[in-house]
Amino acid sequence: MIRHEIIALAAGFVFLAGCATGPDPSHQASGISRAVPESTSAYAEKPGWIAKKFMVVAANPLATDAGYRILKAGGSAVDAAIATQMVLTLVEPQSSGIGGGAFLMHFDGKSVSAFDGRETAPAAATEKLFQTADGKPMNFQDAVVGGRSVGVPGVLRMLELAHAQYGKLAWATLFAPAIRLAEDGFAISPRLAGLLKAELHLRKDPVAAAYFYAVNGEPLPVGHVLKNPELANVLREIAGGGADAFYKGRIAHDIAAKVRNHASNPGTLTVADVAAYQAKVRDPVCSDYKVWTVCGMPPPSSGGIAIAQMLGILENKNIASFAPKGGALDADAVHLFSEAGRLTYADRAHYVADTDFVPLPGNSLKPLIDKTYLAARAAEITNKSMGQARPGAPPAWTAVSGSDTSPDLPSTSHISIVDAQGHAVAMTTTIENAFGSRQMVRGFLLNNQLTDFSFNSADAAGPIANRVQGGKRPRSSMAPTLVFEKDNKNLVLAIGSPGGPAIINYIGKVLIGMMDWGLNVQQAINLPNFGSRNGPTELERGYVSEELIRQLKEKGHEVRTIDQTSGLHGIMRLTIQGQAMWFGGADPRREGIAQGD
Repeated sequence: MIRHEIIALAAGFVFLAGCATGPDPSHQASGISRAVPESTSAYAEKPGWIAKKFMVVAANPLATDAGYRILKAGGSAVDAAIATQMVLTLVEPQSSGIGGGAFLMHFDGKSVSAFDGRETAPAAATEKLFQTADGKPMNFQDAVVGGRSVGVPGVLRMLELAHAQYGKLAWATLFAPAIRLAEDGFAISPRLAGLLKAELHLRKDPVAAAYFYAVNGEPLPVGHVLKNPELANVLREIAGGGADAFYKGRIAHDIAAKVRNHASNPGTLTVADVAAYQAKVRDPVCSDYKVWTVCGMPPPSSGGIAIAQMLGILENKNIASFAPKGGALDADAVHLFSEAGRLTYADRAHYVADTDFVPLPGNSLKPLIDKTYLAARAAEITNKSMGQARPGAPPAWTAVSGSDTSPDLPSTSHISIVDAQGHAVAMTTTIENAFGSRQMVRGFLLNNQLTDFSFNSADAAGPIANRVQGGKRPRSSMAPTLVFEKDNKNLVLAIGSPGGPAIINYIGKVLIGMMDWGLNVQQAINLPNFGSRNGPTELERGYVSEELIRQLKEKGHEVRTIDQTSGLHGIMRLTIQGQAMWFGGADPRREGIAQGD
């Protein structure tokens, strides 16, 4: 590994002086929860990493190393993603795992595919799932903890589908690193230990309590070697029998039983629901921004459309003129970015859901990312904040519908990988809230993904697109993203992040930082997080100046400073002395690293 110095970057990116950054309580605005999905942790500067052949970036060094070893053995980017995810199931259980779902963007050297491994609602679920007897939305935590919130896990079916198309090494080989770690044990990281200490509900599940806590009820400390023989057995079954071992055997039976037998908050998930799950390959959302093409995840994720909208709006504004100076954000840049976010999030809440159930305007991705439509939306931005934006009227949309104000608090992880062939994966993976539904079965945690649906099924304007329906996939904000040079289609960047609905702003920040302000991926990740989700303008607590806050308030912004625990992991292409290489960046707010040769 080579520590980066001043270098010439590909795609016209210019290396600027490094900007060091580091991390109010949650509040309600327009009915949307503003809590962060996972609490902040120690901020640790990351240097960025360079590799000549291949690279993987993930949220835990043990997971990164598993992916690296697969790449070194000649595996593909998809192979490495599988090995990395299996280790994350073990070492970062609060964020993702085989009990959850994922979206995977893949580049095979010629074209981009979007793999959908999002969870589905049980067939028996109705739009009243998260409503009290009088039709009012349940308290969020009352909905989360237990079986009610659990959707059919999708990540394994999706990874198996991707492996069938793009895998090089044998499926069983990819589980060996996680099986070995589960049997031998791993040292609990500071982040996991801190989250266990803060967690209020995990102890309520006897299985989880026995695994994560000491006999006296205290959370296991940093450095404690934790073994998980049950998970090792599960992974061994899946390695030998494929995803069917998970979806059609004893594991599926145990998942359904855990969900349905919860003492106070049971769900309706059945063995038949688990067996019926299907992963899907969808068309990506690709749009041009200046000299680049940006490709993201389509519905049921809102991430790809939202990023395309945000960039399409900002293309009509001169945000490139307001680059950070010495790492300090410019008030005009934050203003433009936040106003674009307001417009984007308004459309997201109104129009985007699982398109297998609810059509987009014009039954197509095109109306929402139409350049003329986005130019008209950009014209709504003035030198004063609009406060709260209303959804627009994209071409071909005539239906009446309501807007979703539901919480969206994924506890999530992101993996970026480029293999020796230059093929790439950007995969965002989640169990939703921290520690999911707080239900543990066979050594892994179950998701609470169904709480990503709207708790309300309609408002005064009509039915809400993201309402609960049996078999439906809840809308997500996850935004695994691939960026290419528009003219020659060379891969420039693979990027993604956890962070709930703020993911869209996190990714947008990195893209503007790189494409407009000339930062490399590590510098762009390091920038303070900022933006609006169509409520207050949110600034990362501890890393912005009082002067910036004052200037934004003069522009009419309601400003909130909050922890914004992004987990941005990216790989960009660069050129050093005429040779193409890969440069990886990992978020200093979490424990991730990059590794490659």
